Amino acid sequence: MNKKLYLGVDVGTYETKGVLVDAKGVVYSQKSLKHEMTIPKPGWAEHSPEDIWWGDFVNIARQLLNDKDISPNQISSVAVSAIGPCMLPIDKDVSPLYSGVLYGVDTRANEEINYLNRKIGADKIFKFGGNALTSQSIGPKILWLKNNHFEIYNKASKIVTSTTFIVQKLTDQCVIDHYTAANFSPLYNKSTLNWSNELSEDIIDIKKLPEIKWSTEIAGYITEKASQETDLPKGLPVTVGTIDAAAEAISVGVKEIGDIMIMYGSTMFFIGLTSRNKSNKTLWSAPWLFEDEYALMAGTSTSGTITQWFKKEFAKDLNSDSVFEELTKIAEKSPIGSNNLITLPYFSGERTPIQNPNACGIIFGLNLTHTRGDIYRSIIEGISFGANHIIETFVDSGFIPKKLFAVGGGVKNNIWLTAVSDISGLDQIVKTNTLGAAYGNSFLSALAVGDVQRSDIDLWNSKGKTIFSTPNKKYSEMYDLYKSIYNQTYNLMG
Repeated sequence: MNKKLYLGVDVGTYETKGVLVDAKGVVYSQKSLKHEMTIPKPGWAEHSPEDIWWGDFVNIARQLLNDKDISPNQISSVAVSAIGPCMLPIDKDVSPLYSGVLYGVDTRANEEINYLNRKIGADKIFKFGGNALTSQSIGPKILWLKNNHFEIYNKASKIVTSTTFIVQKLTDQCVIDHYTAANFSPLYNKSTLNWSNELSEDIIDIKKLPEIKWSTEIAGYITEKASQETDLPKGLPVTVGTIDAAAEAISVGVKEIGDIMIMYGSTMFFIGLTSRNKSNKTLWSAPWLFEDEYALMAGTSTSGTITQWFKKEFAKDLNSDSVFEELTKIAEKSPIGSNNLITLPYFSGERTPIQNPNACGIIFGLNLTHTRGDIYRSIIEGISFGANHIIETFVDSGFIPKKLFAVGGGVKNNIWLTAVSDISGLDQIVKTNTLGAAYGNSFLSALAVGDVQRSDIDLWNSKGKTIFSTPNKKYSEMYDLYKSIYNQTYNLMG
């Protein structure tokens, strides 16, 4: 008898992953595809929706079905996540009218943020939606489109995010989950959990926004056209889906109040579960993936992206197939504190907690004795100082961390993992399976059709190891300097 399988696909900033998982959580097949993020101008970040979001999904689905003689009829359901929140205008045929404008790493709408804060009032916006306007907010990015490309804005049938686009291509249903919709400030009302133009009618007619549902609701079923493109069976149920970080949190068992996921990826992302809809002006808040549950979130603008930059510019002589392993070995020869180098990892502005799109990267303390290993280690430690700044902000908001779950490609970097624990003084749990969001989607897919319970994620993905914290005086001293360097230079940053 053929096994029932659950398809989970995640489109990340630089890579798309897909998995087929059985009802016990065993990975039956997995595939991945690399892609690039486009930076047309400083502060801009884009993807091609057709080539990357939809194209990668199609290619991954076909590759998985061609693996191990899998029958399409074995697949019970599909769940998708993607980077987000993003902004994409589409026409009535679900064809993109512009590039996909990415999440908070894209800072092009700073003028629109300032305009809306002046017009409406920053406090009023925060009270209404539970979030201050930042580069993560989609409302200002829609207004940017309207101000700079009115013909595209006017032609758009809908303005959607990445996950919505993929799900609509699969099912013809234009939907978005509450967790993602809450990032569309100032268009989402946290009290009614629905769209509202109460604060600003000049951004968009809310009829042009997707229908809001919960992540594990069935959005629709694979159409004949989508079936022909993907080779997936017509009529297969597809969930509403969510942002990649949320699916990542699901994959490692974040499910209790006080749990925090730390995602080590192109950026670092944090999700902490709360019992009520807390708000903090330097963090983000949203309903969680399930009714009557909430989340506090935070994210950096860069982390793994800086190591990618370093590899490209300063490691061309190393083996391209093992460059990060070689860089890590070089960095391990540098002592804790990188021989007194401190890096501010604000290479594309910064999101939480400073929320400054003009923030600049700094490598402070350089002299002629420093090595490539010192600089690379300093970058990793600087990213880790930024992570601790976020954790401190969680605590200052009244959130008490109970369990920290580490996930993402960066968990392979022991310097990074250890630095975060040693600087923060908190242990981190690394689960056996670190596939991340794609794996979380397969679980959400099984959950949506009633084949698993939420608690089953601990059976699917057991505890692998714990990174224990070792308080370090050197890190304490350098962390104080890290914050001081920013405070003393931010007026020079534009």
